[in-house]
This record gives sequence, structure tokens and C-alpha cells, in this order.
Amino acid sequence: MQGLVTVFGGSGFVGSQVVRQLAKAGHRVRVAVRQPNLAYKMRMLGDVGQIEVVQANIRNVASVTRALEGAEACVNLVGLLHESGRQKFQAVHVMGARTLAERARVAGVTRFVQISAIGADANSEAKYARTKAEGEAAVRAVFPGAVIVRPSVVFGPEDSFFNRFAQMAAISPALPLVGGDTRFQPVFVGDVAAVIARAASSPAAEGLTYELGGPGIYTMREVLQLILTETGRDRVLLPLPWPVAGLLGKVGDMMAGMLPIAPPITSDQVEMLKSDNVADAGLPGLAEAGVTPTSVEAIVPTYLYRYRKGGQYAPTPEGAF
Repeated sequence: MQGLVTVFGGSGFVGSQVVRQLAKAGHRVRVAVRQPNLAYKMRMLGDVGQIEVVQANIRNVASVTRALEGAEACVNLVGLLHESGRQKFQAVHVMGARTLAERARVAGVTRFVQISAIGADANSEAKYARTKAEGEAAVRAVFPGAVIVRPSVVFGPEDSFFNRFAQMAAISPALPLVGGDTRFQPVFVGDVAAVIARAASSPAAEGLTYELGGPGIYTMREVLQLILTETGRDRVLLPLPWPVAGLLGKVGDMMAGMLPIAPPITSDQVEMLKSDNVADAGLPGLAEAGVTPTSVEAIVPTYLYRYRKGGQYAPTPEGAF
């Protein structure tokens, strides 16, 4: 069995697939999470004793140090989609990433993989994109050979993108269309996990920055239309001007500060929707990592069927994949 890889944030949507891929490749895996009692299923993703779950909070140096003991590689998957309570972009994306890199270096870790996002830009108006870029810089300052992985919107059965809009379409007569012409390059969660797992053990990946996008590029309008077609819903797409979208984002900000649920949209997400989310062809991507891209059309129908009237027993809507 290969060396130990500590995966911070390994119980989430992307993290669970990364852990599965690492275990499949023969690594021992330590899954570091804030609430290990909620991650007990992670042990079933590998052989007996191959995967362990430990408590760690990237804001707590002592817990990070314990989680990295004996590790050869570290993967940082911890990130936020919106701020709430003590969970702030600066604290998690920048300070947390710096802490992991510093403690990993002290612990003798030889490979570090930092998960960022397409659109990471130190000059962005969006805090999410700005702090993602600052986190990359903080890691590279400590680990010059760190691998940076920037995926586009990640899709899969438990995603918060296609599922969220499908849920909205099931109960609402109209879907708000913010940034209808903004382009996305959705990438399958299994493909992203494969790149990360390979980067954690490949000397050839050292120092590289990957931008990962799937084989298709869609506008936001096309994404919503695809969802409506696949779920058999006839809904109005309601274009919202940027000022109106900004107001909705501010309402979402207040919701995030008061409620323990994800808001429909935040002001920061509105800002992000003003820019395309497409991989830079000048940077290595799935092909360079040796991963064959999986299309939206091959995967999304396997889980959006549940939003049709009648669920799995509903007939396939006309025009659906």
C-alpha cells in the first residue's frame, strides 16, 4: 500500500470522490474534517483500515498538526460558497490554506494539492475569486511545487448547481435568469477527483496549475433550458437586470447571516456571474492529466429524473437525453 495522504475537507461532494480515487490507487487516506461523527461512511470507500477519519479545523493549528503526522501528501479541499457566522472567505481560503501549507512543510509533507476555482483573481471584485487567488499565492509561498487545481462548475449526483435549479423549477412557475449569456464549462466530479488523486502522487504535476472544464460550454440560459427539458418542466425564464440581481444578492447575504441554509444567491455570486467560467486553453487540463472528460449529457440525466413529475417512473420528456 502506498503512502499516507491527508485530505482536508474530504467528506464533501468533491472530497468523497477524491478519497475514493486515492483509496482505489492504493493510498492510505486520512480524512480530516470538523465533524468526524458525520463522516463515518468515509471508511467504507476503501479496504478495512485503509481510511481513517480525524477531527481537524484549519483555523486550529494543533488539530492541523495532528492530522498531518506521518503524511506524505496533503490535499486541501476546504472552501466556502458563501460566508456565514465565523466561516469567512479570508479565514478559510487564505489564512486556512496558509496554515495547512506551513504545517505540512514542518511535518515533512512532500506534495501539496490546493483546490481553487476558475476565475481566481487577486483583482476580482468578488471576494470568493479574490480570496481563492490569495490562497493560491499563500500556498505557493510556502510550497513552490504545490499543484493548483481550478475546476469550473462541478457536476454530479449531489451537486449544488443542477440540483438547485431543478429544485427551484419543481416548485416555482418561473426561474430567475441572472447573467443569461455568461458561459460555463461544467466538469464531472469524478474527473476532477481523478486529477487531484494523480496530482497527489505524480512528480510530473509538481508546480503545475490545472484548469478543468468538461467537453461542453453552455450559457446560463442554456443550462436552465437543459434542466427544464430534462425534468419535463415548462417554466418561464425571467431575465433579471444586474441592479435587480444585486438587490436579491443582498437579501441572500442577510439570509446567510441569519439562517443555517444556503441562500438562493449572494451579492458575491452575482458578481461572479458577470464573468465567464471557462478553462484557459493555455493551462493544462483534463487531457494533460490523462483524464477523458465526461459530458453533462452522459451524467446529468441519471439524477435529474427525480425532479420529474412521477420521479423514476415518469416517462422521459421529449427532447431529454
